[in-house]
Amino acid sequence: MGRSTVDDDVAPALELRGVRAAYGRIEVLRGVDLVVPHGCVFALLGPNGGGKTTTLNVINGRLPPTQGCVHIGGVHVNGASTARLARAGVCSVPEGRGVFPNLTVDENLLLATYSTDERSADEIRARAFARFPRLGERRNQVAGTLSGGEQQMLAMARALTVDPSLLLLDELSMGLAPVIVEGLYEAVADLAREGITILLVEQFARMALPVADYAGIMVHGRIAVVGEPGDLAGDLDAAYLGGSAA
Repeated sequence: MGRSTVDDDVAPALELRGVRAAYGRIEVLRGVDLVVPHGCVFALLGPNGGGKTTTLNVINGRLPPTQGCVHIGGVHVNGASTARLARAGVCSVPEGRGVFPNLTVDENLLLATYSTDERSADEIRARAFARFPRLGERRNQVAGTLSGGEQQMLAMARALTVDPSLLLLDELSMGLAPVIVEGLYEAVADLAREGITILLVEQFARMALPVADYAGIMVHGRIAVVGEPGDLAGDLDAAYLGGSAA
């Protein structure tokens, strides 16, 4: 698990206060309160339609909140562009991976050099292939022909080129075999040990809980309960049996 840091004198890595958000007239978030300490893995869980991905979209600047406040490291960031948030250390791996399917693994990583002036293409490749050796084996393969797990590795490798302080992961396990997911979550645990704060959204709770320091269960646009993973078994059963599946 991550190096959870709780210090009353230090602003949390991420804080949402009374956040509401909507798509047109459809309100999805109905007062979200969330605190994520530095250096931990926080798993945001719950059934489909609960508002998990919308919460990530508010944090990463893709969807402005209609009410409430978002703070990154104690700084109010409502209205900040995705580019400004990226410079502040916020990076996302979206649902569906978001790689460039017509480019090779190498070319996908090369594009990341345009977002940082600090590392050469060779250094970016070396770090990516050390973390995900399978990408090195397929460096000349077109990304669209990779397996789903390999595409997810590539998406994570690209995100890590900017040394994020806050990494947002959306449905890491979607469409993947359990053995592949296990390896990806091992990589998540490694990142947390390196000090990166991670907020991950996951529908399949049992996949995420083993690497999480804290977890929250989201139902009907609100976070119903927050706690340590071992304390939430009963709440998870209730949420998935009674939560919205829309």
